[in-house]
Amino acid sequence: MGKRRLSRKTALQFLYQVDSASGGGSPHSSTLRSNFKSFCSLHHEAADGEMLEFAFMLCRGVMENADAIDGILNRYSEHWKVSRMSPIDRNILRLSVYEIAFLSDIPLPVTINEAIEVAKEFGSETSAAFVNGILDKIGKNMEKDGVSDDN
Repeated sequence: MGKRRLSRKTALQFLYQVDSASGGGSPHSSTLRSNFKSFCSLHHEAADGEMLEFAFMLCRGVMENADAIDGILNRYSEHWKVSRMSPIDRNILRLSVYEIAFLSDIPLPVTINEAIEVAKEFGSETSAAFVNGILDKIGKNMEKDGVSDDN
């Protein structure tokens, strides 16, 4: 398994923990890195620095852009508001939308495939299809008009 997938899994686990502990709120940016380091020291002590840096960058990006990301998700997830999604699906989608909207160096098919694989491992039996459906809609819109929460 590649370092980036491990990074995505680590980011998902951290975001899930934050989501569960705070009801969806984000920790202050001043404590984010120390909270992430504490989490990793307990759960990922053997991970290398490069993997953890990418995971932290994903977490920080999702948290700093949460309103825009959730706006995009609410627009493209028919009949599902972000608040109603399972915490695992919600955070997989947040990570993926962050990659799609803010990290132009990661190809869309890679982001979608990684999200599906992580959903298969951590989500319910319907998570992979749910995640794929929403990300496919976002991807098609991106190719047409670009991704934004106000399109």
